[in-house]
Formats: sequence, C-alpha cells, structure tokens
Amino acid sequence: MDLKSQKVKLNDGHFIPVLGFGTAAPEEVSKSEALEVTKFAIEVGFRHLDCAHVYRNEEQVGQAIRSKIADGTVKREDIFYTSKLWCTFFRPDLVQPALEKSLKDLQLDYVDLYLIHFPVAMKPGEELLPKDENGKMILDSVDLCRTWEALEKCKDAGLTKSIGVSNFNHKQLEKILNKPGLKYKPVCNQVECHPYLNQSKLLDFCKSHDIVLVAYSALGSQRIKGWVNLNHPVLLEDPVLCAIAKKHKQTPALVALRYQIQRGVVVLAKSYNRKRIKENIQVFDFELSPEDMKAIDGINRNIRYSEMLFGVGHPEYPFSEEY
Repeated sequence: MDLKSQKVKLNDGHFIPVLGFGTAAPEEVSKSEALEVTKFAIEVGFRHLDCAHVYRNEEQVGQAIRSKIADGTVKREDIFYTSKLWCTFFRPDLVQPALEKSLKDLQLDYVDLYLIHFPVAMKPGEELLPKDENGKMILDSVDLCRTWEALEKCKDAGLTKSIGVSNFNHKQLEKILNKPGLKYKPVCNQVECHPYLNQSKLLDFCKSHDIVLVAYSALGSQRIKGWVNLNHPVLLEDPVLCAIAKKHKQTPALVALRYQIQRGVVVLAKSYNRKRIKENIQVFDFELSPEDMKAIDGINRNIRYSEMLFGVGHPEYPFSEEY
C-alpha cells in the first residue's frame, strides 16, 4: 500500500498522514544523529514528522527535510511538519516570536501544524524548565484561550497551516471550543495513547467534535529518565500483544501502531534505530481482526508513562481529570 496516500482530513480541510515519525530523542542521542535518522525516515517513506522547540533539535530536523528536498526525494508540500509551542511562551505576545524562532531554526517558510505543547504555563525566559532555588518549577498563569487566539493569528499570517493542542483533557478542549469568538477549532489533540492507556473516552469526545486524536508514546515509551515513570510494565512485552503479533507474523510494535490506525487515531512512531524505523512503515501490510481489536482494548490499564510531574500543582495540570 502506498504510504503517502494514507491521510486523514482535518476539520480545517488540510490532510495529515496517519503515520508520523517522532523526533524526540533521549539526551544521549547526538544532534547529528537526529539529522541522519530524520533523513533516513524520509528515505524509507515517512512524510509526517513530529518535532517541538523543547526537543532542541529543530535545526537538525529542518536540515534533514531541506536536504531531502534538495536531492529530489520530496517536495516541501509532501512533508507534513509539526512543531509545538513550549510552556514558557504562552503569553500572547510571545507566541508568534516562538513560532518564528522555530521557522528560523528549521529554515522553512511555514509549519503544517503548530500545537500548544502542554497546558501548563511556565515563567517566560530562556530556561525551558525554570526552577526556583528549591528546584521547584516556576509556573505562570496565562488564560489558554488567549494563547489560542495568538495561535489563530499565526494561522492567519500563514506561518502555520493548521493549529491544535497537545496533552489537553476534555474540559480544557471544551474551554477552547466554547470560547466566544472562536475562529478556528483545534484540528487535533496529541496525547499519550497506547494499549495500556487507550484513551477511549477522550477519543470519543474528540471524534464527536471532529478533532483528530494523535498518539505519542504509542509503543509504550522510550523510558527517558526524568520524563517517564520507569516502574511501569513494558508495553511491548505484553502477552496479549505478543500473541497477536505472532499470529500475524508481525512485531508487537507494529500491532500497537496498527491498533491506533484502525481506531481512527493518527499515530507517531518514535525510534532512533534504523531497522525499527524501516519496520514501522510496514504497518500498512496487514490488518487486525475485530477480535484482535477487542482483545487489545481489553488490556487497557490506564497506565501513563509520561506523567509530566513538573506541572502538578498548576490549576491547568491536565491529568487530574479522568480524560
């Protein structure tokens, strides 16, 4: 199946490829590796690249995109590129400059999708995780609706084709959807989503509002220290996933990715291993039966790997809600 044609229509008329390549990397991965691995992902067929200012590698990812355009592998319009507004830039006057900084790092004229990365505002400044002398995060209070209005202006200015959110719960989404004078609805909500946290309630909510759910940590998680709860079980060792994978002669990772695509979720596959990157593209080569899907639904345990504990205590910390 032609990977490039597998797309979902967003509520603003643009199209997003159902399979994306996640570029967030553990700290031990060098910047040059981010460049090489992104080039490789484009070479094997990935057209949807997910990045963010806070990943600190937009320069390299942009370089990879431009080099693959230069050698004729892709045109700019073949690539769907997502960037995200970090929590220290939520004040409305900081939003457009933050996106312009990403564009400058990328050396691109526009991004395809710009997201509010995490709904917890932090003290503006150079520090991505500003802390006080006791090591406690310095938070800020900004009305997310004002931040959203600044994103709408970025869309109008042509700096991004689409705008959305990430890590929002349904109440926070509702706040934006019910905002007086709303110009554009969020096209998507990018959240942690995998068979141990299948987000079925949030998915239903998003579908009912024509908002696409985008799944990160879809393979469990890379278990990055400091960001991830390392005590949780390893998703890809789950016996149900492994049995279904064996039956289809596929890997548990591919089964986890395929599961999302079949339930209408756009899925990000994150790997810095070339063999696995190539393998993840094969998600279109097989199909799960309704019984398989039901069995995978049954292993949900509401386990969240990325708890983003730095945001706890902020009134907008999203994960205190059930969904």
